[in-house]
Amino acid sequence: MPETKPVLVFGYGNLSRGDDALGPLLLEYIERREKPVLRAVEILSDFQLQIEHALDLENRELVLFVDASVVCGHAFDFVELAPARDDSYTTHAMSPAAVLAVYQSIKKQTPPPCFLLSIKGESFELGEGLSAAAETHLAAACEFADGLLDGLDVAKWRHRAQEKPH
Repeated sequence: MPETKPVLVFGYGNLSRGDDALGPLLLEYIERREKPVLRAVEILSDFQLQIEHALDLENRELVLFVDASVVCGHAFDFVELAPARDDSYTTHAMSPAAVLAVYQSIKKQTPPPCFLLSIKGESFELGEGLSAAAETHLAAACEFADGLLDGLDVAKWRHRAQEKPH
């Protein structure tokens, strides 16, 4: 069994649904980077979060979830997450906070520090490509993610989460 890397970057969304592809596309950007620090980072992608993903948090020091969002006030939002049993808990697609709550419930311990990078999307129709606005938002989010991954430090990430909107 391969060793668990200390940092998990988990992007989710559907590449065939327009701006819903923002999460996986940011992961593709990260994978193309040639930074030594990325040896400590595991990249994981899926269409949506599910209850089983709680186990992916095990033995991590830091987790970044990446997804498209229609509610961002800016190009992207970056927040620290807390476990929360919300309405998504009983659906097939869960929120990151619900995944943390499942982890806490099954492991009987606090999850690792987890953050959500939400990238503003506008069009999510099947068969569409990225909207022009989403391309711009993705570029800004990729630059921001580069800064996060330059220092895999919880304190630095927490500081960035408290900064004004992006």
